[in-house]
Amino acid sequence: MPFTVTVQPSGRTFSVERDEPILHAAIRQGIGLPYGCKDGACGSCKCRLLEGRVIHGAHQAKALSADDEATGFTLTCCAAPQTDVVIEARTVPGAGEFPVRKMPSRVMAMSRPAPDVMVLTMQLPANDPLRYHAGQYVEFILRDGARRSYSMASAPHTQTDKPAIELHIRHMPGGQFTDHVFGAMKEKEILRLEGPFGSFFLREDGDKPIVLLASGTGFAPVKAIIEHIEFKGITRPTVLYWGCRSKADLYLHEWAQQAAARLPNLRYVPVLSEPKPEDGWSGRTGLVHQAVMADLPDLSGHQVYACGAPIMVDSAQRDFVARCGLPADEFYADSFTSEADKHGPAA
Repeated sequence: MPFTVTVQPSGRTFSVERDEPILHAAIRQGIGLPYGCKDGACGSCKCRLLEGRVIHGAHQAKALSADDEATGFTLTCCAAPQTDVVIEARTVPGAGEFPVRKMPSRVMAMSRPAPDVMVLTMQLPANDPLRYHAGQYVEFILRDGARRSYSMASAPHTQTDKPAIELHIRHMPGGQFTDHVFGAMKEKEILRLEGPFGSFFLREDGDKPIVLLASGTGFAPVKAIIEHIEFKGITRPTVLYWGCRSKADLYLHEWAQQAAARLPNLRYVPVLSEPKPEDGWSGRTGLVHQAVMADLPDLSGHQVYACGAPIMVDSAQRDFVARCGLPADEFYADSFTSEADKHGPAA
């Protein structure tokens, strides 16, 4: 017997099968709830449980602590209803707009702009482009059923008569998938993928200045958003802060420079936390989110889109809201949680 979930304040309702997480049912039925990793690690889907009972599956304490749960919060990605429930969550227009699909993909091109970064171009079925929002991600389905998530680094409009998507993959030594990508993978290899997923994409109905904040390969979905901004002719003032350790880690530095030169409303600020002497770096240094705070001490009238390592995303969210006046609901994030992050200390 399915349970009914009601989302306030929108009033949307949908059904959830017994033992099925709320978020999984919402995605299946095209209901736009906020979420990121779908694995209980990032906390993007945390919302308030107003009525009813749920049982939480495995999740990270930093995503939902025991205190959070005791005060009425829940993670929709791992909360299975035991009764009809009512949750308080802002729905995300467009998050469920495009159907989630499984499809084969072929490795069309491979390039290494940095020693530990691979840019993959994945060809999709002919005459059948993947419909998605710039900023969303797909999951590779591996032979053992395991999944690995990667954001599209190319905007939807870039698909032509040979639909393809660009992905940026950082090598995680010992990682089941990335060891293969950087070792045995060859062009023309076939991989199965599913998507699109995620609620990280540009809210186009506003007129606020935009801060794009990336660390490492968190640049991938930000690149897609910039391509989308250019394609749609969006003129909102936009600044990109990209934080990396050394200059070599700014693996598409020239692309970002060229985009800023081409787009009159885009500014680009690279920030290195550990520049090497041979870098000859004269630009900004330190933590990337602190560079934003130094330049924009008042974020009360901005929207922020942050993507990258969980520690960067969490620090930016905390400090921007507490110290720079950013409205909490104007911080949009995609935390790049690794398999190690997902299987760290559990709640």
